[in-house]
Amino acid sequence: MPLHTVTPLSEHALLGLWQLTEQPADLLKQVPRAELYSQLQPATRDENRTLQWLAGRVLAHALLAQVNPEARAVLRNDENGRPFFEQLPDYAVSLSHSGQWLAAIVATQGRVGTDIELIRTKAQQLASRFLSKDELADTGDDVAKHSLYWSAKETLYKLHSRRGLVFKEQIRLNPFELRKAGVLTGHLLLENFRSQHQIHYQRLAADYVLTYCVEDVVVPPSFSPYSPV
Repeated sequence: MPLHTVTPLSEHALLGLWQLTEQPADLLKQVPRAELYSQLQPATRDENRTLQWLAGRVLAHALLAQVNPEARAVLRNDENGRPFFEQLPDYAVSLSHSGQWLAAIVATQGRVGTDIELIRTKAQQLASRFLSKDELADTGDDVAKHSLYWSAKETLYKLHSRRGLVFKEQIRLNPFELRKAGVLTGHLLLENFRSQHQIHYQRLAADYVLTYCVEDVVVPPSFSPYSPV
């Protein structure tokens, strides 16, 4: 299936969704410099992972072509696993995949994060590992809400783009009422820096949740814009 939707998130950022139905050979034909990406492709016997990796590159390049039709760049991953366009250091990229859906954001500046999750009981089973006491109380027995909490925390983790964050302690969400779409308030609680963020979410079909956060301006680590939670 071709590109599903493209949604402007700001003057500088686009969100793309892709519903994956292709085979690896079909996707490889759609990505620029197919010979290079064929070499960069991670070694795995899992065809689904190969499909998701290739589709992520196709989707990122499709969005890049819309934000900057003249741009020519190669998508790589840094030491923290964050995707970036090698020739466009000021651009921000975030990718996520789950099941047959992929999400990507490409922005010409700032920071971005996105995550897409298949709603399933796994998040509920692991809830005590990534949710605080207050967050556990807020989720109750709602499987979708557990998945949304996980997705929103993944989005903030990607926005921060540094390894080592403890989801249960350093990424917190305010209580919320689950709707078809909405905005969550999240907090990054680091050793010497605390920040507040707005995370958008939506129910994608009946069994998926999508979250994303776009910040056009990067707040310097020395600035704490709010009181501790």
